[in-house]
Order: sequence, then structure tokens, then C-alpha cells
Amino acid sequence: MYTGIVQEMLPIVSVEMDGGIMRFAIDFPDALLTDLVVGASVSVNGTCFTVTTIEGSTVYFDAIAETLRITNIGELESGTLVNIERSAAAGAEIGGHILSGHVVDTAKILDIETKERNCRMTFLGDPDWMRYVFNKGYLAINGCSLTVADIDAEGARFSVNLIPETLRVTNFSLLAVGDRVNIEIDQQTQAIVDTVERTLERQRAG
Repeated sequence: MYTGIVQEMLPIVSVEMDGGIMRFAIDFPDALLTDLVVGASVSVNGTCFTVTTIEGSTVYFDAIAETLRITNIGELESGTLVNIERSAAAGAEIGGHILSGHVVDTAKILDIETKERNCRMTFLGDPDWMRYVFNKGYLAINGCSLTVADIDAEGARFSVNLIPETLRVTNFSLLAVGDRVNIEIDQQTQAIVDTVERTLERQRAG
């Protein structure tokens, strides 16, 4: 479980392909290394990964083909800055909203509007999961818990507002139009929508 509050923005130090699996490494600061063990879960750009190896401060992860297909992890290269969050401990404060780290898809940035320290990003989604996205609802983008500021359901577009602090501590400030971001929809919203849709289908069938 994650909270959607990015703890660090860290560079990728190495990337290599091995038989269809991408192995990548990140140097962790001391604060994130505390009690970290092989087998622990870490969110990298919102994608849940298992720690496979720890060598000093360098932490290694493996990305399988399916992960590379549905996320932006396959675009990583040495030096790329990624959003990092350790899995939440029991009793942790939920500063954002509860996340699983299970990315459903990527969304392309269509527009970035910056005015007087305010930043709004607009994305192109996919109808398959846009039905779970609502105005003022929660969404995780590159592992960051955000509130949907505007939505165009017909055009499969949605926007979020980013405060200066979010831009400072995450990799959003490095993104450009055309870049892809990882999307995790709110699981509670998905459960409610799916339940309502099934109920309506049964009523129509009856």
C-alpha cells in the first residue's frame, strides 16, 4: 500500500535488459534505506516493484514485459529522475489516497499551462478507464495522489492542477507535451462504478 505522497525524486543509475526483463538500479538516500530488505515493495513512478538486490546504497528492481507494456518504465535510462515512495507502514498517515501501485495505463500530456506559479496539465486518457475518472475525484499520476480539476469525458481528456511544492518534489516539472505518465485509478471509485453498472445490467436483463 502507498499513500501517493512522493518521498524522493531520484535518478536511475543503470538499466540493462536480460532475457526480456529490464533490470534497473537506483541509489537510495539513508532515510529510504532504513529497514529496506530484499522482497520489500517500492513505488517507482507509481509502479509497484519488488526489491531484488541491495548493494550498499544501490537498490535493484526487475521489470517484466507486461510492466514495460502498460507503463512508462520502459522509457527509463541512466539519469532519468523518477518518483519514489516506500510502501506505507501500518498506521501511516494517508496524506494522499490509498494506492496499490498497480498502473492501468499511461496517459499522454496534451497541454501544460503555467501562469503565476500555477500549473495545469491536461492529459489524453482511454475510454476503457476514463469512466472511473470524475471531476474532483482522486487519481494517481506517476505515483502522486492528485485531484482531477477538469474532465472532458467525450474527448477522454482530464486536467490536474499542480502546486509549486508538488512541482518541486516530483518529476512533473521535467515533463513536456507528448510525454507519457503512469495512471492508477482510485480503486474505491472503480468498485462503485463497476457495482452500479452490474446492477443496472441485471435490472435491464430482468
